[in-house]
Amino acid sequence: MTETNPTKVQLVQVDPELEGQRIDNFLRTFLKGVPKSLIYRVLRKGEVRVNKKRVKPDYKLQAHDEVRIPPVKVAEPQELPSVKLNKVANLEQYILFEDDQLIAINKPSGMAVHGGSGLSFGVIEALRALRPEQKFLELVHRLDRDTSGCLLVAKRRSALKSLHEQLREKQVDKRYHALVSGHWPASRNKVKAALRKNILKSGERMVSVAEDGKESETRYRVLQSFEQATLVEAFPVTGRTHQIRVHCQYAGHCIGGDDKYNDEVFNLAMQEKGLHRLFLHAYSLSFMHPKTGERQTLIAPLDPQLSQVLKNLSHA
Repeated sequence: MTETNPTKVQLVQVDPELEGQRIDNFLRTFLKGVPKSLIYRVLRKGEVRVNKKRVKPDYKLQAHDEVRIPPVKVAEPQELPSVKLNKVANLEQYILFEDDQLIAINKPSGMAVHGGSGLSFGVIEALRALRPEQKFLELVHRLDRDTSGCLLVAKRRSALKSLHEQLREKQVDKRYHALVSGHWPASRNKVKAALRKNILKSGERMVSVAEDGKESETRYRVLQSFEQATLVEAFPVTGRTHQIRVHCQYAGHCIGGDDKYNDEVFNLAMQEKGLHRLFLHAYSLSFMHPKTGERQTLIAPLDPQLSQVLKNLSHA
């Protein structure tokens, strides 16, 4: 990776939009490509000053603070994907809602939310390429690569802060549609099982039910019953990695098309019905709009493949 070495001290005035942000997080965003260790070193040595005074990493910025940033070695920013790429250009058609605070995407299955792990780009990099004039674009939450549906991206730091607070306070209501094996009993409306995340030697993440795991709960409602499967609505009360998928497996009803927590016989049967992806879709998202304070609900329609699979199934 090529490197540049700015030789001049930079004086940056803090935008009121960034008020309340910690200085270490501000520097990590401003000095993209600089190792965390170096950021904390220059803070510790007093080379970063706010209003000509030394500050600790947890100092919270105030509007119009003047930040002195010393010369540091910055890695060249990674190039954004070309807007001519089909995947990037097509993302425009998946936008469900957009205003001056946020963008909501009906994320397609198979597209990661961000680049990394061998992927050159994801939704956030693609959006930055589509909206080069937009100074701030950050993911509010995440979806697994194979999961489709509602994904929120903040266009202002204040919106990101508000939505993160709502997520912490469990004020965001996320509903998923999942096609699971067998007959999910209508009386089974919740699965509570602690989950533990394991990293395999290959680097792959696998989650399992374990007594020493983190407390996790998913609520369920039957939407449609078929001969071999059930379409359920899943509402994750907690937000653990792969939670809905593992809870479905634990309940004895694996999600169709799941290649990790699967029922091979069911997957083969669903392939014959036209399913060639994970049938897990973030169908709706409800939250308080960060600017108006009004409750807003977004609905992401199922993609044509999932809709067709449901049409191909025989009713129970």
